[in-house]
Amino acid sequence: VNLIDAGDPVVLAKQYADLGADELVFLDIAATLENRGTTLDMVLKVAEQVNIPFTVGGGISSVEHVDKLLKCGADKVSINSSAVKNPDLINQLSAKFGSQCIVVAIDAKQINGKWKVHLVGGKVPTELDLFEWAKEVEQRGAGEILFTSMDNDGTKDGFANKALAKLSTELNIPIIASGGAGNMQHFTDTFVDGKADAALAASVFHFKEIKIKDLKEELQEKGIPVRL
Repeated sequence: VNLIDAGDPVVLAKQYADLGADELVFLDIAATLENRGTTLDMVLKVAEQVNIPFTVGGGISSVEHVDKLLKCGADKVSINSSAVKNPDLINQLSAKFGSQCIVVAIDAKQINGKWKVHLVGGKVPTELDLFEWAKEVEQRGAGEILFTSMDNDGTKDGFANKALAKLSTELNIPIIASGGAGNMQHFTDTFVDGKADAALAASVFHFKEIKIKDLKEELQEKGIPVRL
């Protein structure tokens, strides 16, 4: 809701790669809602512009679609709603392409004090428990989990560090924190308190509230290993 156009994805991709981002994540947030796949043309154009890994997600529901995305230059794919609806898809994709390129995105929010998985960009609640689903995802062959707290997303009040720390403690695959970044301290907090392996942010970079170089230097000063 209340989405803002932040610019051309291909132009921004090159810009972030040049500025020192470690990875790019493209989530076509309307693809599932509109019942279509992620735009292959855009993926191809981005792949020609960047020299860092990039993940593509949104509306991916088949082995064939993933095959096309990887052939267009994506390094990893992110699945979310389709994985909940057909958990065996995770097994199929990791068996065919390797778990290293299969990211399962999990959107969750707290309902009556319990973290529940949500679908279609956080619009559709399920009865799935965040932590149980994350364990199943790992067992089925996912290589990474991208956890977005819908409670924190867009607030700029920081990441959901307690939930992240629990995920990081209970699982053996990397956990990417998403949702809530508002300042540089929030990144430090999610690596220290949230035990996250990576942190994803959008608007603070799109609107130049935080510069990637400054953020990395700050993290390094705090003793958090980063690639400068």
